[in-house]
Amino acid sequence: VEDQRARWERKRSRTAKELLETEHKYLEQLDLVVTYFVTILKAKGTLKPAVLETIFGPLESIYSASHVLSFHLERGNLGPGLENFCQNLDLYGHYAENLEQANKTLKEQLRKNKSFRRFKKLQETRPQFQGRKLEDLLPLPLQRLHQYKHFFRDLLENTSPDSAEHQKLAKAVKLLSEVCQWIQGVIEKRENSLHLLRVQKLLKGQKTQVLTPGRWYIREGWLLVVPSKGEELKRRMFFLFSDILIAAKPCHPLHPLNSHKLACQAVYPLHQCTVDKVFGHTRSQGGLLTLSFPHKTLLLMSSDQQDINDWYRSLTAAVR
Repeated sequence: VEDQRARWERKRSRTAKELLETEHKYLEQLDLVVTYFVTILKAKGTLKPAVLETIFGPLESIYSASHVLSFHLERGNLGPGLENFCQNLDLYGHYAENLEQANKTLKEQLRKNKSFRRFKKLQETRPQFQGRKLEDLLPLPLQRLHQYKHFFRDLLENTSPDSAEHQKLAKAVKLLSEVCQWIQGVIEKRENSLHLLRVQKLLKGQKTQVLTPGRWYIREGWLLVVPSKGEELKRRMFFLFSDILIAAKPCHPLHPLNSHKLACQAVYPLHQCTVDKVFGHTRSQGGLLTLSFPHKTLLLMSSDQQDINDWYRSLTAAVR
C-alpha cells in the first residue's frame, strides 16, 4: 500500500508540474491577444464595441480564470483552484459557439476596415508574436480544454480515493467531459450546415430545398440506376440525408451557367421506405439494392462491393 501511494504521489506531482508549466505557456499566449489586441483596441476605439465583443467573445474572462488557476497551482492549492475553474467552464462552451462568427467578423473587418488591417499587421510583427497571427491564437482556448481533460484525468487516477481532492477532481473531470460534448455538438452542427449549404449550391435552381432545420447530411456518391424495362443503366449522384434521398444528374457540360452543377431528378422521403440487398452480400463484383417507396421501387447498383455495403448500412440507419 505504501509503495502504491508513493507511485501515485510521484505520478501526481509530475502531472501537476506539467499542468502548471503548460498553464504558464497558455497564459503567455492569451496575454498576447488580451494585451496587444483587446485592451489597445478598446482604448483606441478602432472597432465598435459590438464588433470587438464578437471577435474576442469571453476571451478576457477565460484569461482571468486561467490566472486564478495558475495562482492556486503555483501554491499547490489544487482544491480551491479546481473549484474556481469549474465555475468558469461554461465560458469555453460559449467561446466555441461564438468562434465561427468571430472568424467571419474578423475577415469582414480586415476587408473593410483599413485602420484595423494596419493595426493587426503592426501588432503581429512584434517579436513577442514570433511570427504568429491573431487567427492562430484565437482557437487556443479550445485546444487547451482538451489538454485540461487529460491532465485532470491523470491527476484523478493518481489521487487517493479517500483524499479530499479526489471528489473535486472527479467533479472537474465530469464537468470537463460535459463541456467537451457541448463543443463537439457545436462543431458537428457547423459541419452539417456547411454540407447542406454545399449541396444546395451544387443543385441547379432553387426548387429543391436542402436547407431545412433538423436535417442532417449523411453521405453522397455516384450509383447506377437499373431501369425497370431493358434500357441502359443511368449514372446518378445521390445525396442521403436523415429524412430524404436526392437523385441528381449532371447538367450539360456546355451550359453557360450550370456546367458544374447537378439537376435534381427526384426527392425520395425516407419515412415510408424499405431497403433490401439483392446480392450485395455475395463476394461478386459489387451488388444491388432495392429501395421500396409507396409508389416507386428504385434499383441501385454499384460495381464496388464495399461501396454498396456502405450505402446499405447508411440507408438502413437513416430509414430507422
